[in-house]
Amino acid sequence: MKKGTIYEGTVCCVKFPNKGIVKVEGEEQDIIVKHVIPGQKVKVAVNKVRKGKAEGRLLEVLETSKDEIPSPCPHFGQCGGCSYQSLPYEKQLELKESQVRELLKDRIPEGVFEGIKESPVREAYRNKMEFTFGDEYKDGPLSLGMHKRGSFHDIVTVSGCRIVDEDFRMILECTREYFEQQKVPFYHRMRHDGYLRHLLVRKAVKTGEILADLITTSAYTGEEALLRGWKEALLALPLKGTFAGILHTRNDSLADAVKDEGTEILYGQNYFYEELLGLKFKITPFSFFQTNSLGAEVLYETAREYIGDTKDKVVFDLYSGTGTIAQIAAPVAKKVVGVEIIEEAVEAARENAALNELDNCSFWAGDVLKVVDELQEVPDLIILDPPRDGVHPKALEKIIGFGAERIVYISCKPTSLARDLELLTGKGYVPERVSCVDLFPGTVHVETVCCLHRVNS
Repeated sequence: MKKGTIYEGTVCCVKFPNKGIVKVEGEEQDIIVKHVIPGQKVKVAVNKVRKGKAEGRLLEVLETSKDEIPSPCPHFGQCGGCSYQSLPYEKQLELKESQVRELLKDRIPEGVFEGIKESPVREAYRNKMEFTFGDEYKDGPLSLGMHKRGSFHDIVTVSGCRIVDEDFRMILECTREYFEQQKVPFYHRMRHDGYLRHLLVRKAVKTGEILADLITTSAYTGEEALLRGWKEALLALPLKGTFAGILHTRNDSLADAVKDEGTEILYGQNYFYEELLGLKFKITPFSFFQTNSLGAEVLYETAREYIGDTKDKVVFDLYSGTGTIAQIAAPVAKKVVGVEIIEEAVEAARENAALNELDNCSFWAGDVLKVVDELQEVPDLIILDPPRDGVHPKALEKIIGFGAERIVYISCKPTSLARDLELLTGKGYVPERVSCVDLFPGTVHVETVCCLHRVNS
């Protein structure tokens, strides 16, 4: 196969994450293509051939899969966010389960994989969205939404997005219309000029409280009046929820990411409370919290079941975020120690522990790789909930060195879990239970929970 050549073929399977395998009749080599589903006949252009692997770009779906249904989202195929919305939900679950099962088949003993648990809600499940300002095409009208599929520059206004509720959509469209009328420029990611960068919206499922945060570059002429007008436009919306706070954050970094370089409160406060499994958690604009609250309850119930009895035990919660899992494990434990690199999340974890009247939790701010050397306790149980790239190999060696009798690993990227399991099993840990929890319907993502015990523990 040569770069630039166009082929037609059939998608035989989709591997995690979002890697469709296209077989072309008469060709020995397969083509890896994103944003396809099994059974489709597709036209693809090869854009990379390296080390015997060909990667291609989807040009057209020539024939649909027998399992396909019309997507409920008007932006499907344009927005890069959701790839599985044209599959019935039960087929999405089957696909994700088969992907994880395939990834872990050489890492776990026969019979320990327990399948996949569905999300309690399949639409409007997200409690947080980061929308980006831009234009849908060069010099086009102001857009606010998600990156166009396959594009670094173009932004699709997702005013009909199905994975958030109507309040999110109203806030998005009100914000876009207001700044378009004011003729305010967006931040151009190549020229590094302009004002509007992102809109961050969070909403508590249990209380309906909302935070809206406008992220911009530094001072804009007439900024005070501009922001006051935006705030008043939002407060006039007929929302089902209520605003806990309307905020403005400055960000002058070159990176195309939401970053806090100073936040002011335009209305209300900069936090709200969410409830999970009977516990209350304080949520700030940039603190980590699972984006599907009801799905998170299923995930943490599964983790709690795998953790088992913690009575009189010392528990380490590494990559602890705002301390959600630590506090779920804390009520009967002797002590729970959480470690998290984001200081704001650590402060929130401490506040949350106090809020839930848990006095046996302590939280350390720092990189797990470094902080584990300073921990004086010897854990009976370790909970790992690392970021997408998994645990740093050197940190994992130190974690194994504690000799904890059990480890519960919660993974948002099963390829990272598969890699880390190789070291864990090589050092004497045996997986005893594994299951998936779908926190992200319509998308390629899935959570996996794995419980391991130490041989001879």
